[in-house]
Amino acid sequence: MSKRDYYEVLALSRGATADEIKKAYRKIAIKYHPDKNPNDKAAEDKFKEAAEAYEVLGNDEKRSRYDQFGHQGVRGTGGFSGGSMNMEDIFSQFGDVFGSGGGSPFESFFGGGGTRSGSRRKGTNLRIKIKLTLREIADGVEKKIKVNRLVVDSSTTFKSCSACQGTGQVRKVMNTMLGQMMSTATCPSCGGTGELVDSKGAGADNSGMNRTEEVIAIKIPAGVTDGIQLSMSGKGNEVAGGVAGDLLIVIEEIQDDVLKRDGNNVIYDLFLSFLDVALGSSVEVPTIDGKVKIKIEAGTQSGKILRLKGKGIKDIEGYRKGDQLIHLNVWTPKTLSKEEKRILTILKDSKNFIPTPSKNEKGFYEKMKEFFE
Repeated sequence: MSKRDYYEVLALSRGATADEIKKAYRKIAIKYHPDKNPNDKAAEDKFKEAAEAYEVLGNDEKRSRYDQFGHQGVRGTGGFSGGSMNMEDIFSQFGDVFGSGGGSPFESFFGGGGTRSGSRRKGTNLRIKIKLTLREIADGVEKKIKVNRLVVDSSTTFKSCSACQGTGQVRKVMNTMLGQMMSTATCPSCGGTGELVDSKGAGADNSGMNRTEEVIAIKIPAGVTDGIQLSMSGKGNEVAGGVAGDLLIVIEEIQDDVLKRDGNNVIYDLFLSFLDVALGSSVEVPTIDGKVKIKIEAGTQSGKILRLKGKGIKDIEGYRKGDQLIHLNVWTPKTLSKEEKRILTILKDSKNFIPTPSKNEKGFYEKMKEFFE
């Protein structure tokens, strides 16, 4: 079953502002919240669908990729759009949309105060660069890479922070000329996690963390471009009492020695001798999928462009593939033997060797314009 358009899910136009997106998500999430719809699988699915839509449209970078490439543009970026989602993730990541503390009308939905309703600390992001060949970009590929990341040591135990009673926030009462005012701030003792390290293993640091090497499988969709950044939610550094950061993947395209990329099309320069084009021939040319044989008609002119339909790169949305364009070039020999010169001299003044282009024959500019319009 294909995913619905995220703008449709939130009942928004594509030009919606950030504030309109936030309000639309809050309205739908309240309607289908599991606390209001206990044991209702359909309502839970609607709740998750709205969270997935907001995760993308509420993030400027992801929204830009989605607007340009659709669901394929945010596939493999981790988070909800990557397919890994549970209720706790939704509450921890988007709880701020509903407000927290201070008697918020939505407080009961998210547990009322504490770290679940408020923002949670997030570990730092990690950034890696992956080099891909033209073939890998054309087909999409799964890469397994080693990532050094900080994780909570398995032997570390935590205790509730006594300074904030495990809420992660401390309240202060200030006397002002208007009377007493109460404010909340992140607990300085636990940094907002609500927990402190109780005991840790020999290899853990003072925060109960340990650096480890992890092999992560990354699915790269077909059609990515050089410099595009993908992300995997929760695969960055962990933080005690909080959520892990993200793994940011920057794509670097390895230039092919033979085939050149132009958007979703692939360009190949084929050099032929005068005899090949004058008499006609059959030649092999390389493509992303291997070599194919093409026919050169007798009398083919230099500069002609042949098109191999569907032999290019798949669009990042997966709807279509580009083509391979073959630019024919007639190669002129730089040195000739005496016998070769004698033969060509005889042919030089033959009427068939005198250039007589017809009005129907297009120049290079017209040919390129025709193929790229």
